Amino acid sequence: MQSGSKPKYFVQLHLLIFILGFTAILGKLISINALPLVWYRMLLATIFISVFIFFRKLNFKVNKSKIPALLLAGIALSLHWVTFFEAIKIANISIALITMSTGAFLGSLIEPVWFKRKVIWYEVIFGLIIILGLYIIFKVETQYYEGILMGLLSSFLNVLFTMINGKLIKEQKPSIIGFYEMGIGTLFLTGYIFFRGNFNSDFFSITLNDSFYLIILASVCTAYAFIALVKTMRFISPYTILLSLNLEPVYGILLAILIFGESEYMRTTFYIGAVIILAIIALNGVLKSRQNIKIKSGKVN
Repeated sequence: MQSGSKPKYFVQLHLLIFILGFTAILGKLISINALPLVWYRMLLATIFISVFIFFRKLNFKVNKSKIPALLLAGIALSLHWVTFFEAIKIANISIALITMSTGAFLGSLIEPVWFKRKVIWYEVIFGLIIILGLYIIFKVETQYYEGILMGLLSSFLNVLFTMINGKLIKEQKPSIIGFYEMGIGTLFLTGYIFFRGNFNSDFFSITLNDSFYLIILASVCTAYAFIALVKTMRFISPYTILLSLNLEPVYGILLAILIFGESEYMRTTFYIGAVIILAIIALNGVLKSRQNIKIKSGKVN
């Protein structure tokens, strides 16, 4: 915990995690396909964030050398969301969230290459255990194999997007990064949809319920959550935030069971595999925290 932390910020943090978990619920409630869903989400989020930047009187300018990174991050983000919501559509929320939860660990495997650091021995062991957890889920939920693969692809794309942002955030404001990445993602999907010839009357014919859910998704679950989560980092340590974010699939799955009932019920073996994955991710976070403390205290060379 950072100095000056107050209980209210922890309440705000878990409210944000709850909101992130609710994103999957909205993905199932919205009846349109994953591609138009993400297009509307990114377009509306771009508008909402631009309004925020305008009223905060922030500068829209970015360093030209960062444009390639912003382009790649925006495209990765758009594909991450498309594959995530597609996993929900072809499988269910529980499958999508559990496969997405592997992202934190995938990141720890990719980090050595991305940031040119040594591989940590326990990360390899944890990786094997997570593979075991996924194998257990694959074995009993074979009817959802396409959703599982789509969720894992989404998780990888999320890691790529996060790694790029890990460098961008050092020089740019979060709201500016969000604006450009949402905008780039919108343009990328617009080009793809246009060349496929899918911009027709059906694409723009959405129900009143879908319109309402899309506005909530873009404003509360995207624009607000993105900016508020970064603001929370001023009062709570990044480690506490990362560890707490492991609760997102827990909140999301519980909400899904409460709202959708039987369609979200899974075999007992699925939950065993899910617990293995979540436990390893949490343990990885604890060990990372202890390692950072040792480095700061000078106990590690």
